[in-house]
Amino acid sequence: MSSFSPLVGSVVPAGMAMVVGLGNPGAKYEKTRHNIGFECLNGLLAKMGSPNLQAKFEGQFAKGRFEQRDVCLVWPLTFMNCSGRCVSQFARFYKIETQNILVICDDLSLPLGKLRIRKSGSSGGQKGLNDIIQSLGTQEVPRLRIGIDPTPEHWETSDYVLGKFTNSERAVVDDGISRAVQAIASWLQNGIDVAMNDFNRESAPKNKQ
Repeated sequence: MSSFSPLVGSVVPAGMAMVVGLGNPGAKYEKTRHNIGFECLNGLLAKMGSPNLQAKFEGQFAKGRFEQRDVCLVWPLTFMNCSGRCVSQFARFYKIETQNILVICDDLSLPLGKLRIRKSGSSGGQKGLNDIIQSLGTQEVPRLRIGIDPTPEHWETSDYVLGKFTNSERAVVDDGISRAVQAIASWLQNGIDVAMNDFNRESAPKNKQ
């Protein structure tokens, strides 16, 4: 049983939920900073008992039950910047309302491992999230951002996000992914207000040397 406590007046939308992890397909991009959304979804898949993966709409997906909800996990395989094409097709096919979609992505503005959950808003420069917003035609798309630290001085951002975490960063990242899976469970069971209240206030774990 989950230990999350619902807030008074919190609302859990009815219907199937869709959790989307953002990243780039292929071994070249595995465990890179930009693929932290894929890693988080892999962790959630394991918690759901590893239901079979299937291919559809230029993506990979799995359906199952988690926290007493019907859940569809989606890995867009269109490359990050075209993620909306895949997500919008799944949303239309399964008739999933945007309030029942949660997008997981990396965030350069947050400290490594820090979580930030929002109901809506702009993409904040995250191109995969921006493409989803454009494809769905609304900014009212819940999202869970996981911090990867700002681009270091003298680095190109594209090189940084497509690079892999250092050994000292890896433990922090793994802890952040673990907490992100807990946050998704909270969102599914108790609604986004509870998840925001419980996880946005947490400090990012310290980088272990």
